Amino acid sequence: MCVFTSIANPWHATRNMALRLEAAGYQRLQETASWQLEAGKRYYVTRNDSSIIAFQLPEGGALKDLRMVGAHTDSPGLRLKPNATQRSAGWLQLGIEVYGGALLAPWFDRDLGIAGRVHLRQPDGRLTSVLLDVAEPVAILPSLAIHLDREANNGRAINPQTQMAPVLMQDDQQDLNSLLQAWIQAQHAIENADIVDFELSFYDLQAPSLIGVEQSLLASARLDNLLSCFIGLEALLANDGQQGALLVANDHEEVGSASACGAQGPFLGDVLSRLNAQLGGGSEESLIQLVQSSCMVSCDNAHALHPNFRDKHDEQHGPLINAGPVIKVNANQRYATNSATSALFRDLCREADVPVQVFVTRADMGCGSTIGPITATQVGVPTVDVGVPQWAMHSIRETAGSQDVEYLVRALTAFYNRANLGLVDS
Repeated sequence: MCVFTSIANPWHATRNMALRLEAAGYQRLQETASWQLEAGKRYYVTRNDSSIIAFQLPEGGALKDLRMVGAHTDSPGLRLKPNATQRSAGWLQLGIEVYGGALLAPWFDRDLGIAGRVHLRQPDGRLTSVLLDVAEPVAILPSLAIHLDREANNGRAINPQTQMAPVLMQDDQQDLNSLLQAWIQAQHAIENADIVDFELSFYDLQAPSLIGVEQSLLASARLDNLLSCFIGLEALLANDGQQGALLVANDHEEVGSASACGAQGPFLGDVLSRLNAQLGGGSEESLIQLVQSSCMVSCDNAHALHPNFRDKHDEQHGPLINAGPVIKVNANQRYATNSATSALFRDLCREADVPVQVFVTRADMGCGSTIGPITATQVGVPTVDVGVPQWAMHSIRETAGSQDVEYLVRALTAFYNRANLGLVDS
């Protein structure tokens, strides 16, 4: 679990999930090829190498419904700009963009690695891509000393354009491409290939840890939302194989999900259409029947009650760490939960002997969102938003409860195993 949540970016997360699925007997499908699906078999497909859908087909008969779990592979952070090389005061630095709603202050004074996807032109003209993970402290973002900024502890704003370029080396000759060439050679033994483009991020090298006298806390980068990817995958691999089951992990949730591989894009809809064409009724009507007979559990972490900031929660809706998964509710549809899908999840938790909590944001505060409402809007599937409670969401290092991981795995496994979803309109 700790190793999984230390994965640095959506491309490595998707590859890690694919490797685990293949080890469990899932067959890879290509979107550009014809699919020949068989009842009782297990498959997965990726898009943009950063989003993945895995599904298990029931033995015999037509596909009548699906138990779907959704999460996302991306997390807020610092992405390198295309022309990232810059210099100041004799130091080589790299310019960044802030991806998503990151907490910026925790990024200072950390040992930073670099990871992501690099596209190469081989000597024969072919374009290829490699995953790069420089898991060494190659950069740091040093704070300004308190002696030079006496207002640093009084809420001073941080300017990411002028104050957040990490430092790599004391040099005025090197550039990013020459460093990338050396790193790719060291990791992949690729020579004489030109770097055409890349998508790279900085990340904190501190390893995940179990924290507390009784190790009741899990601290790591990117718990939001790789922890949900891990939990959903564990449940999918643990289910009894009797029902139609699907796991989708989309990229780009942290920036609105509006992409070909995001929840607002057609990825899940395309897969459902192909499933219906081969194992459903094959018609537009049967696709609607399949979707409306199914259910989606959207998994994205929830805000746990913070002991130092209790006033940030509604008094009746402050989820506690290690007290079970959280049903997330919002009257304005920032979460997709309704009373029917909430009742189903509560019943699943009862069957799995798992405690369950509920979160509603304060009426005088704004509310975040998830892939849940977007997926429900795009696909039309009944959806409930849930997640494990955590502290420090969108920080470079987040904290959750070690017991809550097992709780949600058990609840989602019960969901995948449930024969009757019980969501048909009365």
